[in-house]
Amino acid sequence: MSLHEIVLPETKPETEWVSGRALQKVSPTYPHGCLQRLLATALGNWADGAELGRVATEWRFRITPPGGITRPLVPDVAYLSYADLAADAPREDVYAPRMAPTFAIEILSPDDRAADVEDKIIIYLAGGCSAVLVVDPETETGTSHDADGPPTTTATTFTHPALPGLQIDLRPLFERCR
Repeated sequence: MSLHEIVLPETKPETEWVSGRALQKVSPTYPHGCLQRLLATALGNWADGAELGRVATEWRFRITPPGGITRPLVPDVAYLSYADLAADAPREDVYAPRMAPTFAIEILSPDDRAADVEDKIIIYLAGGCSAVLVVDPETETGTSHDADGPPTTTATTFTHPALPGLQIDLRPLFERCR
C-alpha cells in the first residue's frame, strides 16, 4: 500500500472507489442478475472458444489512470485478454489485476447515479480499457463507450472493433430477463 493507492477491505457485496468515495455495490435485482449471467456466458463463450482471455463477474481490478491514484473497481462483467495478462500469469496477478479490464460491462441498477457511472467509464478508459458497455435494463439498451468517439447506443446487436468476432444480441437477453 502507498499514498498513491486506495485500499478498501473486501466486502460482500464488493466496495469500489467511485467519484472520490467508497461505494458498496448493491445486491442486484432479478433483471440485473439475469443480465449479468447471460452477458457473462455470451462473453465467456466467445473468449473461451478462441482462447482469448478470462471472463468473470464481480472481479476486482486495481486501476491506475495516468497521473491518478490506484483504485478498486468491480465491473459487473469483465474480460481480460491474454494479450493484456498472459494465460500463465501468476495467480496473485490474476486474483486482482493491477490494470483495467480489456472490456467491462456495467449493468445499471435503479439506484445508480449517472455521475458515478460516468466516473467509472472515465477511469476504465483512462486505465486502458478498450471498451465499456453500459446495459440499461429499464430502456433495454446497451451503450458502448471507448476512447475513439461518442457513445453508441443499441437495442439490438453489440459489436466492437476491439473485440473481433464478438456479437451479443441484446434483444433475447432482455426478453429472457423480463
